[in-house]
Amino acid sequence: MSAPVLNRVRTPVHWAVAHGLPRFVMRTAARRGDLQGQLVVAGAEQGEDELWDIIEQVRASGPLHRAGLAHMTADHAVVKEVLTSRYFVTGLPEPSRGPLRKLLVWSTPDVMHPVRPPSLLVTEPPDHTRYRRLVTRVFTGRAVEQLRGRVEQIAHGLLDQLDPTRPVDLVSAYCSQLPVTVISEVLGVPEADRPRVLELGSAAAASLDLGLSWHEFRTVDKALREFDAWLTSHLAELRRHPGQDLMSQLLRAQEDGVGLSEEELRATAGLVLVAGFETTVNLLGNGVRLLHDNPDQLERLRREPELWPNAVEEVLRLDPPVLLTARQAAEDTEIAGRRIRSGTLVTTLLAGANRDPKIFDDPERFDVARANAREHQSFSSGRHHCLGATLARMEGEVGLRVLFDRFPDLAVVPGARRRTTRILRGYSRLPVRLQPASISPDEEVRRTVLG
Repeated sequence: MSAPVLNRVRTPVHWAVAHGLPRFVMRTAARRGDLQGQLVVAGAEQGEDELWDIIEQVRASGPLHRAGLAHMTADHAVVKEVLTSRYFVTGLPEPSRGPLRKLLVWSTPDVMHPVRPPSLLVTEPPDHTRYRRLVTRVFTGRAVEQLRGRVEQIAHGLLDQLDPTRPVDLVSAYCSQLPVTVISEVLGVPEADRPRVLELGSAAAASLDLGLSWHEFRTVDKALREFDAWLTSHLAELRRHPGQDLMSQLLRAQEDGVGLSEEELRATAGLVLVAGFETTVNLLGNGVRLLHDNPDQLERLRREPELWPNAVEEVLRLDPPVLLTARQAAEDTEIAGRRIRSGTLVTTLLAGANRDPKIFDDPERFDVARANAREHQSFSSGRHHCLGATLARMEGEVGLRVLFDRFPDLAVVPGARRRTTRILRGYSRLPVRLQPASISPDEEVRRTVLG
């Protein structure tokens, strides 16, 4: 059987085992009232109120809720304990034996994937320590801060291209363009390739989710294959013509005389590239909406611009770019006074921890001067703390400040839509008016709908 024909057979089998069956199980559980199942369905299909209601039900049930499919927690202390514990590892449980295991192994495509090894997201020490040390060496906080001036320049350049007299979708015109331009420059991606990288990265964002529909899975699978092919070609070009960018440095980086293998390099470079803009798109969009909806807080930032860094922390706390993450018990352990058996999954609701009333006073309120806003869990904790947190914070601060400095009368207009992803949380569309309208409200809505 030829490779193309074999792939056509393997692809639906892999979807059925890795997504179709879990999708059926979770939807069935949701109909029976299981909060884990409801949360997955809410992330894809329901509204804001349903999502936060489910999270608060988890919190009300105690520090560690036992759902039918996993344990869940919205408790700040328990979330942090799980994320920092050596007894919990990344990755989702898979069939350990039997026909399902054989089908999964046989059908898994040989393509880079963010939740399959050797991705940093799902590796553990000692491999994770080695990968992270090599990447951190060329991705330092000092290097990020040196980019601030360039990020401001890019932000102004993008805003210069917008027509302030017409409604514009900020996600496509600004919130996505700023971080993808920055990370592309950092990693040596040619300007001509950046629209394609943005397109593929956005399409592959749902690869973090479990229980994709067949259509969603096909879209993600195609994007991952194309992105893997592009990245292989890009790394080969950098080997032939290395530059001063961080990707070229990563190619040369070694730990005790050993660098990353080809597979490790592709997985690490791909993750850093896509994670370098996907979550920041969400941070910027969520921040625009929060600041627009809380004009008193925006006015305070105009009076006290030194609060902008803290305002970004408050955006991250109240409306995080990543809703949740999961860990699996590597051995029998105890959390929140409850015995957890090896192999048990614990879903940590980062968004829930960020609104824990035991940690944050009046947690539903958006307060740019909140003293402990930085105690949020939006970048995770422990050994899997977000590698790009410093860059995301700086881009969020610069991107939001420059936007509202340039267009202080910015107003969100009808048509905003949330992404349907279950784990990444942000806007897929956020139409705004940059300056006061000189047209009727009905005409403004018509223009927004027509794009």
